[in-house]
Amino acid sequence: QVQLVESGGGLVQAGGSLVLSCEASGRTFSIYGMGWFRQAPGKEREFVAAKNWSGGSTKYADSVKGRFTISRNNAKNTVYLQMNMLKPEDTASYYCAVARTPLGVGGTTSAEYEYWGQGTQVTVSS
Repeated sequence: QVQLVESGGGLVQAGGSLVLSCEASGRTFSIYGMGWFRQAPGKEREFVAAKNWSGGSTKYADSVKGRFTISRNNAKNTVYLQMNMLKPEDTASYYCAVARTPLGVGGTTSAEYEYWGQGTQVTVSS
């Protein structure tokens, strides 16, 4: 059974930093792209960042470019999201996800991902 478990969320002041982790189990994830999405109350889930299976290609939403960094450790089946210079508008539940297609790029739409974690809450105070 595939499981994704996120951790690292919390409450932080604007300008602060957090590192989210997502540990995957139940499959060899090294050949799949992985991504991070977020959803704020009353809003749709939105793409944050993605990294392809080999780690050689990365995508970011414009709203987080230059502040967030996605990385992965395939030996640990873990993907990370380093979040710096956090803003109140970054407040949301953050979800990691595994792409549907092996050896893919790691897309920017929810439909391109098959497995999802339960989410971790990030709250940024002003």
